[in-house]
Order: sequence, then C-alpha cells, then structure tokens
Amino acid sequence: MSKKLNIQITLGLLCLYLVWGSTYLAIRFGVETIPPFIMAAFRFLIGGALFYGWAKIKGAPNPQKIHWLSAFIVGTLLAVGGNGLVNWSEKTLPSGIAALLVAMMPFFLVLFDWLRPKGTRPGWVIMLGLLLGFSGVVFLINPTQVDGISGVDKFGAALVLAATILWAIGSLYSRSAKQPESHTLFAGMQMMAGGAVALLVATLMGEFNEFNMSVLTPLQFWSWVYLTLMGSFAFGVYLWLLKVTTPAKVATYAYVNPVIAMFLGALFAGEELSIWTLGCSTVIILAVVIIITARSRAQRNGLKAEPKPADTKAMLSPASADPVCECD
Repeated sequence: MSKKLNIQITLGLLCLYLVWGSTYLAIRFGVETIPPFIMAAFRFLIGGALFYGWAKIKGAPNPQKIHWLSAFIVGTLLAVGGNGLVNWSEKTLPSGIAALLVAMMPFFLVLFDWLRPKGTRPGWVIMLGLLLGFSGVVFLINPTQVDGISGVDKFGAALVLAATILWAIGSLYSRSAKQPESHTLFAGMQMMAGGAVALLVATLMGEFNEFNMSVLTPLQFWSWVYLTLMGSFAFGVYLWLLKVTTPAKVATYAYVNPVIAMFLGALFAGEELSIWTLGCSTVIILAVVIIITARSRAQRNGLKAEPKPADTKAMLSPASADPVCECD
C-alpha cells in the first residue's frame, strides 16, 4: 500500500470519527425545534438524491423494481427506525449517551445472527463481549440511584436501543436483499426511500402541524444543514474506505464516535459527565472493541482457510459490513 493511500485512509478515518461523532450534537441542537422525523426525512431525501445523482453521472444503470423494494425495506429499517428514533430520543437523552448506546449495534448484530435459523454461534470471546456490553447498558440506564446519581431517561434509552435493533435487522436483511451493482446508487436509493417513509411518518404523527420554520434559530438551521451535507459526505467516505481498507479498520469508528460525542456534548451542550457514566461507558466501549476485533479475526481466518471471490466481495459490501453502520 502506497504512502499516499495510507495518508488518504487516515484522513478518511478522521472524517468518520469527527463528522459522525459530531452529528449527535447536531441532532441534539436540531430537535430542540425541528420534529425528529421531519429532520430525518429531509436529511435523507436530499442526501439520497445527491448520492443517486452522482451514481447516475458515473454511469450506473437504472435499478430494477426489485431493487427499489429492497431499498424501501432497508431504508425504512435504517433511516426511519434507526436514525428517526435516535432523533426522537435526543429530545430527552444527552447526545453523548445516545451515541454510546448506538455503539451497541454490533452487540445486536451478533445476537441476531446467532438466533436466526442456522445462525452462527459466537465464540467465548464474543460471548464475553456480549455479556460486558449488556452489563454496561443495564448499569448505565440504572433503574435506581447509585451514589446519588440517577439513571438516564428510560424512554429515550428505549428509543435508542430500538433504533439499534432495527438497524441490526436492516443490516442483516440487506445481506440477501436484491440490489444493484453500484453501492453508491443503492445507498442513494435507500436514503431516498427511507426519507419518503420518514416523511409519511412525520405526517401521520402530525409533526407538520407543530413545525414552524420561522422559529428556527441559526444554530438549529445550520445543524440541520450540517447533518444533511456533512453526514452524507461522511457516508461517501465510508463507502470509499470499505473498498480500500479492511472492514475491521473502518469499524473502529464504532468505539471512537461515542468518545467524541460525549466530549462535544459536555463542551458545547453542557451535558454532565459523571464518574458513573464514564465507568459504564468504558465497559460498553470495551465490549464493542472485543466484539468487533473477534469477529474481524474470525472472518480473516475464514477467508484464509477457504478463499472465495464471493466472500471477498461480501467483505467489501457496505450492506454486509455489519459493524460499520451509521445510526446517527
């Protein structure tokens, strides 16, 4: 690997860490006035149109009807269930805590992959990671008081956990879903489809009746713009990274982003970082590191034992790179 490519990969990873880590704070500012599903709808409709348009400019063929069906299913699970619920949760939940709970997504991926018919039973190292992660979340939500510290908002935490579960289901479903060859085209299709469904959900929930653009502060408006443009740009960087480096390296964002989100939340939104929260955070992030590292090692060993072109392609597919999903 050339020195130039190494520098580009490093910059790409920094982009994922900083941009995706900061989107939680942008959501936190945005939902003070913007209803959660309206914010998700326009973010993904615009971002998806940009991706779709870029893919078509690059010569991607027109998708088939079955591809659009896959896009609507995956987009609904990821954009509406994943992002929309995270948006909603941050009306009552600190952005750093939301990011930390989202980091548990690999936990549910492993769990559901194990529970499905003919699923893959995790080894003892991954089981240790699952146990640690579950313990960390239970203690973080903390139904009682420990040393005078009350637990986080139960409803907000439940929304984030539901978001990570739906994101995991969508990620697993996308493995076998019919999709076009162009990953960029399919990413745009998912985002536009998810944005359209989020728009429907916003309408059914009456969000347009309570939303008034004129009351948006500059901070809230530009947070929305930042989520739409920079969040989409980072996703493009993520797709590129999956092609030029290993999923394990890209997956490091899953345990770097919560740290960045918690730091930014404390610095710019006055979110409290207690010793108890930091301790639980350490346990959860350690669990994510164990799960991702062990799964990546198992995948590498599997490829060395029985190298198959199809397996290599799956490793590079954004739809099947399980630990590396954006739920923010």
